[in-house]
Formats: sequence, C-alpha cells, structure tokens
Amino acid sequence: MLTVKPLSAFTDNYIWLLKQDNEKQCIVVDPGDASVVINELTNESLTLSAILVTHHHNDHTGGVNQLKERYNVPVYGPENSPFQGITQTLSDGDTLMLLNESFEVSTVPGHTLDHLAFYTDSTPIPKLFCGDTLFLAGCGRLFEGTPAQMLASMDKFRELPPKTEVYCTHEYSLANLTFANAVEPNNSKIGQVLNQCKKLREQNAPTLPSSIEQELAINPFLRTRKPSVINSAKAYKEVSKMDEVEVFAAIREWKNSY
Repeated sequence: MLTVKPLSAFTDNYIWLLKQDNEKQCIVVDPGDASVVINELTNESLTLSAILVTHHHNDHTGGVNQLKERYNVPVYGPENSPFQGITQTLSDGDTLMLLNESFEVSTVPGHTLDHLAFYTDSTPIPKLFCGDTLFLAGCGRLFEGTPAQMLASMDKFRELPPKTEVYCTHEYSLANLTFANAVEPNNSKIGQVLNQCKKLREQNAPTLPSSIEQELAINPFLRTRKPSVINSAKAYKEVSKMDEVEVFAAIREWKNSY
C-alpha cells in the first residue's frame, strides 16, 4: 500500500514523501528544503528514486538541485517551467509509473502558469498531490494565472472520486476555514472541520490530507455555483449579476485582503 508522510519545512510547508509499505524506495514531492529530506532518508534508511515538482516557486524547488546531485535521481516537472532543475518534463495527460503506481499528470494553471497536479488511483484510496492550487478550504493566490484558468483547474478537481485524499503543500487550513465561514456562515460543515483542525494544530499535527468530498462541502472556490457563495460574492462586489468566473474572482479578491 502506498503511504504518504509529511516532512515539515520552513514555517508552514509540507514536503510529501511517498513509499510502499515495507519498501525502501521513495519519492518526494516539492522539496523546498533538501536538509529535511536528507535527514529523513538517513534516519529511515530510505533510497530516493525520483522527485516530483508541481511548480517553480522556490519553497517547492529550493532543495531539488542538491537532492538531484546527491542521489542522482530524475526530477519530473512542468514542461513550461522557468525552474531549470527539471530533467523529465511533463504535460497534461502524461502518465508516470513510480513505486509501482500510475500517476496521472494534469496541468492546473492559476497560482502559476506552470502548475501541475499528480493523481494516483491508489488502492484503497486515490491520492492527489496538488501543490499550491487546491488547499484545504482554499486555493492558491493568482500570481500568474487568471480567474478563468484557476476555475478550470478547480473543475478538474471536482471530477475526481470523492474519497480522493488531497495533499496540498501548506498548513493554511485554519485561516482558510475562517474565511470560508465568512463566505458561508450558515454552512455547519465548515465549523465542524474548523473545530477538528484546531484540535489537530493544538497537538502540532497536520490538518492534511483533506478529501475531495470534504472540499466540495466546505471550500468556497469549489462551491462557486452554490447560491450562498454567489450571494456572498455579489455582496462583496455590490453587483447584481455575475457569471461563475466573476464569482470566483470576487471570492479570491476578498480572500486576498481578508
């Protein structure tokens, strides 16, 4: 069975380490800090076999070159990335076989233009590694892409099996849930998840992974067709009529200054 372990980095990043039960081969996703990965590999006697990169930001790529040189492993990442450390470029619809698992590659621009997500229909639970595109109760800031691009990326996530585990790369959950509650104050599920996440953080435990099912119930950026979210967007922008892209843009703009 494929297992996923969070390696904490910086103040709120997670580097995900993937391996099969009782195996020593592993891969890491978005290693912004090489030392964190090296320590884990050394302490657990693991062998790094590949690196996955979702996008070019330094907190996701800062440790890549050191790891690549130390362990002589391939680095898989977006074909249109400005990051120069990628050795195997990927595009939408590509498939990777790693750790005896098939990973489907999707382009999900919005946060950056080069952003990828990796999905594996792993047994018994599918898994999504989505970088900074989808967060628990949130989405990434639009540093390079447009609201329409990010909404299209959200649509890809909506189509995944509800039980899919969502492995994003920042511990933003409490702030995101507080904002989601402001958007939908009558959504009781948001409060339930907020309470759960507070208890986890009090124990210094990760709030992740989330799931697609949970995100569809609490995440305003996946709920832009819901009347409650539409009404909040209209109240924020003070206009009478919006299409879905404008709803998404209004909610994202609101979150930026929340």
